[in-house]
Amino acid sequence: MTGRQQRADAQRNYERILEVARTVVEEQGTQASLRDISRRAEVGMGTLYRHFPTRDDLLEALLRQRFDRLTARAEELEGTGDSHEALRQWLREFLSGASTYRGLTTSMMTTIGDEDSPLHASCSAMREAAGRLVERAQDDAHIRPDIDGMDVFALVSAVGWVAEQGPLVAERREHLFSLVMDGLAAGAVSGRARRSAD
Repeated sequence: MTGRQQRADAQRNYERILEVARTVVEEQGTQASLRDISRRAEVGMGTLYRHFPTRDDLLEALLRQRFDRLTARAEELEGTGDSHEALRQWLREFLSGASTYRGLTTSMMTTIGDEDSPLHASCSAMREAAGRLVERAQDDAHIRPDIDGMDVFALVSAVGWVAEQGPLVAERREHLFSLVMDGLAAGAVSGRARRSAD
């Protein structure tokens, strides 16, 4: 086998492992069995470890893909007509991923504050792209002016974390998400001000 063929074979194994790992992590959470991933990907444990020496290396690759997809999605939604719906749609997709990858929310919140993390750049790019969606919705007077992208990110992440704690709460994830969106609405500020005046 030539060097080029070896590299192509290694790349296929890498992509196959990530594809399978995504499915297994969705089923089992971030503590998913590496042996199960190896078996389903039809590669030996040695091959898996050559590409991903530790569990953290594998999770980092999965999270980087996730962050990059969400960044691209936010940039795509920036060009749509309804800024409020664009923000809502992106946040719902973000929340769906955070709930599917159990343990992801904690990993993301840790990454935000750790500039030495290999995921920091991807996570920051995602957060900045989402922040532009927030600002656009604020410019159109859909979202209250006294919040920023980090506030929105933290609130929706909190919903994702709570939904991980048990099936009863998970069933109310969409309701909790709606409550957050209602609280972010521009009318929530004026409504509170009217109640205070009364």
